[in-house]
Amino acid sequence: MTTEAPAAHADAARPRGAEASGRRPWTLQRKLIVTVVSITSFIMVLVGVATSAILGSVLEANLAAQVANAASRTSALVQRELASGMTAAQILREQPQQPGLLLAVQQAPGLAPTGAVMGSDSTVTPLTDDQIAQLLETEEETFVVSIDEVGTYRVEGRATPAGIVVVGIPRNEVAANIGQMLTTIGLLTAGGLILLGLATAWTIRAGLAPLRAVADTAERVSKLPLDRGEVSIVERVPVAQADPATEIGRVGEALNTLLDHVGDSLSARQRNEERMRAFVADASHELRTPLASIRGYSELSLRALSQNHDDATIDTAEASLDRIQAQSLRMTTLVEDLLLLARLDEGQELVYGAVDLTRLVVEAVGDARPAGPGHTWVLDVTDEPVQVAGDTGRLHQVVANLLANARTHTPEGTTVTVTVRRDGDTAVLRVHDDGPGIDPRVRDEIFERFSRADRSRARQTGGTGLGLSIARAIVDAHGGTITVTSEPGDTAFEVRLPARPEDPVPAA
Repeated sequence: MTTEAPAAHADAARPRGAEASGRRPWTLQRKLIVTVVSITSFIMVLVGVATSAILGSVLEANLAAQVANAASRTSALVQRELASGMTAAQILREQPQQPGLLLAVQQAPGLAPTGAVMGSDSTVTPLTDDQIAQLLETEEETFVVSIDEVGTYRVEGRATPAGIVVVGIPRNEVAANIGQMLTTIGLLTAGGLILLGLATAWTIRAGLAPLRAVADTAERVSKLPLDRGEVSIVERVPVAQADPATEIGRVGEALNTLLDHVGDSLSARQRNEERMRAFVADASHELRTPLASIRGYSELSLRALSQNHDDATIDTAEASLDRIQAQSLRMTTLVEDLLLLARLDEGQELVYGAVDLTRLVVEAVGDARPAGPGHTWVLDVTDEPVQVAGDTGRLHQVVANLLANARTHTPEGTTVTVTVRRDGDTAVLRVHDDGPGIDPRVRDEIFERFSRADRSRARQTGGTGLGLSIARAIVDAHGGTITVTSEPGDTAFEVRLPARPEDPVPAA
């Protein structure tokens, strides 16, 4: 079994076409060249055959007219000689005719016919009995006959009072003209096909150059290690081979666009991996600290309780339990944030209802003032409430995270302005501060999960990098958008949510 498996895999991997034919498949260039040359050859052969047939029929018609004319003229001229009993050879010697003319006569029925041929040098050659028999074996008046050692003739017979006269003119000139024309057509066809093949090969090769560039680029990209580490795809189809004005150029342009998308995706993957490693380190730090505190305080409480039970020991145990509870709450918050992000990704965790965004912001700013007494908090809202459809608790979490972000990452004395407005069918929440701004290196990825504006692991400033990502996930789940613009002294987070069609009218 083990010895047959590789052979089975090899047979399965071999292309069926190659297995059936035993040869390599033709390339597209070869197929196009063979197809074009074959069709053109067929057309040129048809044209040559048709031209030869037409010219042959014209030459045969001219020859027939010449034979008819010669038969009429000769039969009128030789009547006297024919009546006197002269043979065909004697008649031609008495009255020489055009070179190549054939003459056969028969004075009366029952008498043996005679025949002769006029040579090119005015010599007269009598025909043998066998040759005369070949000439007169048909009863038609006009016909073509091949006579041994003489040639092929078109002949015509005429009956006169003195006897029967048969006149023939050789077809050598017609055959020579047709043969010359066929030779000329063949040579021109062969030369034209060679030229056509070269021109077609050059044209097709130049036309398929963009496709070869696409294949070469794809082959080079396929050899790149894309499964791990930081990958940069710099291979692209040359601009000259990616002209969208041509069909194949569009393929090159599409491949370049695809490689751009793949490169961006790989870069995003690498950034996510880096953020994940940073998050694992941060989460490990965040969880290790409370776990170490819980372990230390629990051991301290057990040791104190095991030694004695006086009031000081009880106080120490109670303080340790308080610290254990605080550290447990820290871990619970981190785990709940992670669970919230997972549920938002699954489309869960939202309970929709009518939310008064104005009131929600007023309450959130009221909670932020005692938490950040060193900041100046400015509330800018309209008299009429701005309402949206959403989850009150989650939208409050969005506002709270934005305010906490402004408080944490700006120094004391910073003015934070919170604005709520209605812009058509959109509710707009804006949190602005005049702090130092966001580092440009992290501004574009500030809403990504595990992203930290402060790279330190300090609890006071570092955070876990989940606050703004949670805010964006909640806003996205509500069908809204959240954006940020930042320069030194001018940082603004803007949340846009679909507003309810009609705001309720305040009671009088």
